[in-house]
Amino acid sequence: MQYADEAHAFRLRRSGARGPRNWDELQMVRAQHRQETVSVAPATEELAGDVPVRIITPADAPCGVLLDIHSGGFYMGAASDNDVRNRALADRLGVAVVSVDYRLAPEHPWPAAPDDCETVAKWLAESAEARFGTGRLVIGGVSAGATLTMTTLLRLRDRGIDAFAGAVLQYGTFDLSAQTPAGRLIADEYFLEAYVGGTSDRSVPDISPIYAELAGLPKVLMVVGSCDVLLEDNLAMAGRLSAAGVDVDLRVYPESPHGFTLHPTAMAHAALDDIHGWIVDCLGQGSDLRSPASDQRARAARNGGMSPT
Repeated sequence: MQYADEAHAFRLRRSGARGPRNWDELQMVRAQHRQETVSVAPATEELAGDVPVRIITPADAPCGVLLDIHSGGFYMGAASDNDVRNRALADRLGVAVVSVDYRLAPEHPWPAAPDDCETVAKWLAESAEARFGTGRLVIGGVSAGATLTMTTLLRLRDRGIDAFAGAVLQYGTFDLSAQTPAGRLIADEYFLEAYVGGTSDRSVPDISPIYAELAGLPKVLMVVGSCDVLLEDNLAMAGRLSAAGVDVDLRVYPESPHGFTLHPTAMAHAALDDIHGWIVDCLGQGSDLRSPASDQRARAARNGGMSPT
C-alpha cells in the first residue's frame, strides 16, 4: 500500500490512454510503434515449427524455460517488444526465454494466434531438453498474451500434454463474447472485432477461456490492478479456476490500471518481484536463483528503508 499514492498519480496522468478504435487508427499506431521500438537486447531468431520465435538465454546453462506471449490486443506488438524485459529476466533468474511472434489480427484473425502459440508450446514440450538442457517449463503472457496463454494451456491439456509447471497471467481478457457482466464492460472495443471478426459464437473456449472446462491445468499466478477494466473478468476467471481444482494465486494491486506492470512505478516493480519469485518457486530452483526478496530489500533501502508488503 505504500506505493499506492505514486501509482494513483501515474494513473491520473495516463487517464486518456486508449487503444485504436478502427483500422485506420490501428495502422497509425502500428507505424508509430515501429518508429519508437528499438531493441537493445540481442536475441536469437529461430523457427519453432513454422512459427518465428525470439530466444534469449542466460550466461550459464538455463535452469528452466519461460514461454513468453506478448501483449498488444491481438492486433499490435511483436516478440521483440519484450527483448529488454526478457533479457533482464534471463539474467536475473537464469532462465531461457522463448517469445512467440504470433500472427496478428485483423490480417490473421482467430484462430491464427492460438495456432501459432500452440505450435511453439508443443515444440518446447518436445525439444526443450535437447535445445536448452532442461525440461522445466513455465508459460506467461500480458493482456492479450495472457488470454493466449490460457487458450494454449487448454489446447495442450486436451491433447494430453502437461509439460508446463505453471502459468503467469497478467490482466488477461477471458470473456470476449460480451455476454458476462465483465465482458460487457469491453463490448465496444475494436480489438474484439479485429481478433474474432465475423465468428458467430464468441463464447467458444478457444476464444473466451472463461467458458472452458478448467480442470487439469497447471498452477496459475494471476496479476491484475484494482483499477483495471478487466478486474472483474480476472476475478471471475480466478473463481472458476479455483472451483475446478486448479492451484490459483490471485494478486490484486491497489490503484493500478490495465498494463501497470509495464509502468515505471514502484508498484510495477513490486508486482514484477512477486512474479519473479513465483516463477522461481514454480521451477523448483529457489536455492539456485537470486532471491527477488533480496532485490526488494535493496530497493527499499534506496527508497528510505520501506520494504514492500
